[in-house]
Amino acid sequence: MPASLLSSTPRLRGRLLVTAATAALAIVLTGCAAVAPAAPASSPPPTFGHIHAVIPEAGGTLLVGTHTGLYRVDEDGAVDGPLGDYDFDLMGLTDTQGALIASGHPGLETPTELGSPNLGIIRSDDTGKKWHPVAFTNDEDFHVLTASPDGQLYGIGSTSPALRVSNDLGTTWESRTELDAVDLAVTTDGTIYAATPEGVRTSTDGGASFTPLGDAPLQYLLEAAGDTVVGVGTDGQIWQRVGKGEWKAIGSATGTVEALGLSPAGDVILVDERGIVALDDDATIILPALSSP
Repeated sequence: MPASLLSSTPRLRGRLLVTAATAALAIVLTGCAAVAPAAPASSPPPTFGHIHAVIPEAGGTLLVGTHTGLYRVDEDGAVDGPLGDYDFDLMGLTDTQGALIASGHPGLETPTELGSPNLGIIRSDDTGKKWHPVAFTNDEDFHVLTASPDGQLYGIGSTSPALRVSNDLGTTWESRTELDAVDLAVTTDGTIYAATPEGVRTSTDGGASFTPLGDAPLQYLLEAAGDTVVGVGTDGQIWQRVGKGEWKAIGSATGTVEALGLSPAGDVILVDERGIVALDDDATIILPALSSP
């Protein structure tokens, strides 16, 4: 994969259609039985469009930020959503301290108070049922957005290359150094990893300055959990670094990776040409990609 990928849109794009199985409803009444209404033979699959983020949840489900809203996908590939019936395009999405923080663009039915043509920073405190605007409403679109384990938010908006930092769940932001990064990740010790066209760079002073990480493969997506960082290399490899150790290849992608997730237990989830994939011994496909109509 050419290094030019790093100079294109931060969240690399593709199309993914998904199917959700329908379940028959059984009704059991004490002393008698009722016939359940027949479930439809099939239901139209929701169209995700681009997938920009995937967040593993406790219990094995995934939150999936897409071109058409926020969805929840379980281990069997069943899909619920769009959550809250919001149809916005979530270009950036992260979670911290029980809140979801997002950015992007409104859909046709997105409430006007969330912003247009850009959502700025929006927040949900109930896992996507309700969203409200908190900063940069109408003005910014954050493709690069992540949270550190201590709750700080880091992002780069569409109007400036400045790294911005928030300590209050996105309400106020402070600008730090300018950074040509397409993705960010933060480990427990506060080290910020930035994927840039020149290679991975790190900061240990809260984003005031960055230095090259010379032994790192060229990567365009990064995620962190605890002291572990995983990334997607332009060579198609999935790379992992634990603490200050060496980078090790732990798997490979099929085509371009649209989104990358890492659970606190170290489970790697990615979205590539196969669909939504759990990177384990068998590269288990949670939700297969279907051909575009």
